[in-house]
Amino acid sequence: MNEFFLFFYRIYAWTMFIVLMFLFLPIMIIAAMFGIFIGGNIIFFLIKLWAMLWYFFCGLRHENEGVKPNKKDGPFIYVANHDSYLDAPVTMLSLHGQFRALGKTEIRRIPFFGWIYRYGVILVDRADKDNRAKSVRILKHVLSKNISIIIFPEGGFNYTNETLSRFYDGAFRIAIETQTPIIPMVYIGAHARLPRDSFFKLTPGKTKTIFLEKVSVEGMTLENISELNEKVKKMIALELEKHENQKQ
Repeated sequence: MNEFFLFFYRIYAWTMFIVLMFLFLPIMIIAAMFGIFIGGNIIFFLIKLWAMLWYFFCGLRHENEGVKPNKKDGPFIYVANHDSYLDAPVTMLSLHGQFRALGKTEIRRIPFFGWIYRYGVILVDRADKDNRAKSVRILKHVLSKNISIIIFPEGGFNYTNETLSRFYDGAFRIAIETQTPIIPMVYIGAHARLPRDSFFKLTPGKTKTIFLEKVSVEGMTLENISELNEKVKKMIALELEKHENQKQ
């Protein structure tokens, strides 16, 4: 694509990002007065609408593939690969209904966006043992309210030469302790649209989410954490490798 066009496209796209954010901000501030759950649900809906509008105005498209689970059968623990800042809007466009994400506490330092971010995610500081334990308790509480959660088990972007980096056990421990089924998801195209190394490399095009088969944890104990971890990681890795082979 012409670099001259892309330069102006990227300025336009991020300008729209900021404009939409400030349009929704007053409503979000009012919604926040209703507390973390009621207000959080309203803010969550607005963030989803924000993602839809931003995609529309920026020439981005998203599609879902596979059998999307019925939210009435939930809650679920969704897990997905993580390789782009675009994964945030992709998540919003992939899942229907209320859910909560586990996110890095560092993002809350971003002006304005960080304030909005903390209402859509459960923040965790992985370097702080007590903070990690607190975030786990909150995630379990959310599940007890019949609200699904999404966790990126890699804990951050994959900077290795492998298809996926190491999967942390947190999502799988919570799944077993709460007997909540896992829905693996595969994000395709987000890294191509927005590489993780720069916000100013955004390109128009398509992203996709592939829903894989539900993984039951019924009857599993904490002794099965590693087994469950490897099973889900393999499912996601195989789908990613399949996609890469189709491109060649």
